[in-house]
Amino acid sequence: MNSTLSDVFISHPIHIPFSNLPDFTSLRHLPDSYTWTPKDDLLFSASASDESLPFIDLSDPHVASRVGHACTTWGAFQITNHGVPSRLLDDMEFLTGSLFRLPVHRKLNAARREDGISGYGVARIASFFNKQMWSEGFTVVGSPLDDFHKLWPVHHLKYWKNKAGGRTKRLYVVSVSVVIVSQLIFNSEIIQEYEEHMQKLAAKLMWLALGSLGVEEKDIEWASPGSDFRGAQAAIQLNHYPICPEPDRAMGLPAHTDSTLMTILYQNNTAGLQVYRDDVGWVTVPPVPGSLVVNVGDLLHILTNGMFPSVLHRARVNHLQSRFSMAYLWGPPSDLMISPLPKLVDPLHPPLYPSLSWKQYLATKATHFNQSLSFIRNYRSSDQIS
Repeated sequence: MNSTLSDVFISHPIHIPFSNLPDFTSLRHLPDSYTWTPKDDLLFSASASDESLPFIDLSDPHVASRVGHACTTWGAFQITNHGVPSRLLDDMEFLTGSLFRLPVHRKLNAARREDGISGYGVARIASFFNKQMWSEGFTVVGSPLDDFHKLWPVHHLKYWKNKAGGRTKRLYVVSVSVVIVSQLIFNSEIIQEYEEHMQKLAAKLMWLALGSLGVEEKDIEWASPGSDFRGAQAAIQLNHYPICPEPDRAMGLPAHTDSTLMTILYQNNTAGLQVYRDDVGWVTVPPVPGSLVVNVGDLLHILTNGMFPSVLHRARVNHLQSRFSMAYLWGPPSDLMISPLPKLVDPLHPPLYPSLSWKQYLATKATHFNQSLSFIRNYRSSDQIS
């Protein structure tokens, strides 16, 4: 994610002091600042449903039509036989758990700057709410090695002598440091491998979804040779939703849409993710071992001229078990202009949105949050967001 996107965060910092971030494990009662009501989020108490999100086997011969139908009717679905090794998913879950189980003071060593992208902290959407969220996050953009060094520091080696066991102590310190460095490299390699698999999967899902609408490679100029969207940019968002003493009155992550083309999520064996559909209310997405959850982002909604809804979703918490999730946030090159695809526009279906870049949309989202799509829709289709 290049410097042009960094400019957006520099221009729209979030002012949330990290001194307010608690040690969740020490809290036995829900503080007032973490107690949510419908006044804090209009959809907080919206009805729940027993409906199920579509579950799609990517080896199904009719997979394109199934993905297209899920994108059109839900804006989200679960997938299996996706090609991401289960060993890699296990490694990502272990890494995420190890990171968030560190003491708070260690995690704060890698705290995200107010105007930054990478590092430890709360979700950027926190600035739109008066109440605080029962969660913590860590964002990875590019190589995580620098931030991982802050979390798992290799202390300065001290060589000393004493008459009893000095050599043993020296060898022990060197051995421990070698182990720590090896673990840092291993953790970084896990992130890199995960991103490579997710990039391939996101491109595959993109073509399945657009192909269901009759869109071909020639209809998207920025699709690179081989249709792998190599120019796309992404971030990995690691999330932790700790055990909560009063989960019915708390919120892990409030209702929002993603400012992406597509988001691919892996969650551990603890439920908490919910998606919203107007006609049914909140639908819980139960974790299925080895499966991934895919949701349409705001930019894919724009690209399809509103045919694929960008789904509202949130994360609830519980009082029995911590929940971890790993989200792959996938978008286009930051300065590429995105607009409804010409193939999906005609006199009966005029373009609903103007042309704008991911960078411009993120700046709009930083101001208008969940009203951003409605805001830009008010522009004439020939206009561009400045």
